[in-house]
Amino acid sequence: MADKGLRELYIDELKDLYNAENQLVKALPKMAKAASSPDLRSGFEEHLEQTKGHVQRLETIFGQLDESPKGKKCKGMEGLIEEGSEAIGEYEESVLDAALIGAAQRVEHYEMAGYGTACAFAEELGESDHVSLLKETLEEEKETDEKLSTLSKQINPLANQSEEASKQPASQSGKNKSRRVA
Repeated sequence: MADKGLRELYIDELKDLYNAENQLVKALPKMAKAASSPDLRSGFEEHLEQTKGHVQRLETIFGQLDESPKGKKCKGMEGLIEEGSEAIGEYEESVLDAALIGAAQRVEHYEMAGYGTACAFAEELGESDHVSLLKETLEEEKETDEKLSTLSKQINPLANQSEEASKQPASQSGKNKSRRVA
């Protein structure tokens, strides 16, 4: 094990990203289906198509390296997706979209870290073709994160209003009971 170098580490990182992206290809349709906001749903659908492109870019890199992309499971992405799936069962529609955005942003940040690392390794190894492909994906991940942040500014207040509205009738009925007793 100790005799592995940066190239092997780079390939391991790429395999991890490849598995992560493929897990995401399976998870994004579920997230889109769970979203009640049409904008959020279409954002997940658009990112699914983008993610398929990320897989293709990684396959191109593996082809140039004459390596197989398979053989590594990304446990980090598995955990992030599992947490997002749990949110689908835990929250009502009004709050679910906010929970989905949070889960999606955690995924995007994880991917940005992975692509940034892979890009740095590719630069050090002199793999300039790989650097441009990895940077292209990294920029798309950043754009997706920005879109999610923008959507959250619309969706979070709606989730909060919905919660406040659901609390209001309970407090009014409590006041009515007090009046009746007095």
